[in-house]
Formats: sequence, structure tokens, C-alpha cells
Amino acid sequence: QVQLVESGGGLVQPGGSLTLSCTASGRFFDINDMAWYHQAPGKERELVADITSYGATNYADHVKGRFTISRDNAKNTVYLQMSSLKPEDTAVYYCNAYIYTTQEAWESDVRSPYWGQGTQVTVSS
Repeated sequence: QVQLVESGGGLVQPGGSLTLSCTASGRFFDINDMAWYHQAPGKERELVADITSYGATNYADHVKGRFTISRDNAKNTVYLQMSSLKPEDTAVYYCNAYIYTTQEAWESDVRSPYWGQGTQVTVSS
């Protein structure tokens, strides 16, 4: 069973910073792409940033220059450093990962998507 566990959310003032972490645990062979999504009340879940296993990154336009996604493959962990936070960044942030659960899955390029439980980020004075 694979689990993604997020941490680092909380309440921060506008202009402040937070760093989210997400660690994959359980039994699996390898992790492919990892990503952070967020979902504000009444809105759909949307991509914030993603990162390939080789470190190539992609960002939503509204976070470019403010957020940085990174990963530590040895620790099976992805990070989201958020700075210059705005009230509109308030949302539940979810970690996502595409995981090869077995060596056979890796050899066949069959990835399974997994989601964390979400962590609340509130930007407010």
C-alpha cells in the first residue's frame, strides 16, 4: 500500500512564506512525476507545479516567480516552497505522484496515480 503524507500547511500573513513537504511510503518500485495541486472552496482542483524524476519543472502562471517545487529522490519527498503568499493562494494543497508499484510496472511504463490527504494553507492578516 502506497501512502503520500503531506505536512507544512498553516496560517500565514500576506507576503509570508511556507514550505510544504510530501513523502511517499509503503511498498513500491520507483516514483515518476510528482506534483502539487490546490483546491479553493467552491473551485476545482488545479495544478500548481509539477516535477519530473529528472528535475524538470512546470508552474501555473499565477505562481511563477513565487513558488518553487523540488524533490529529494533518496527521501521519496517532494517540496513546495511558497513565498510572497497572497490571500488568493488560500486552499487545500494536495500532493500527487505517479508511481511504479513493481519492477514489472516500471519495465512496462505502467504508472499508478496517488494522492495525499491534503494540507490547508490559509493566507490572511
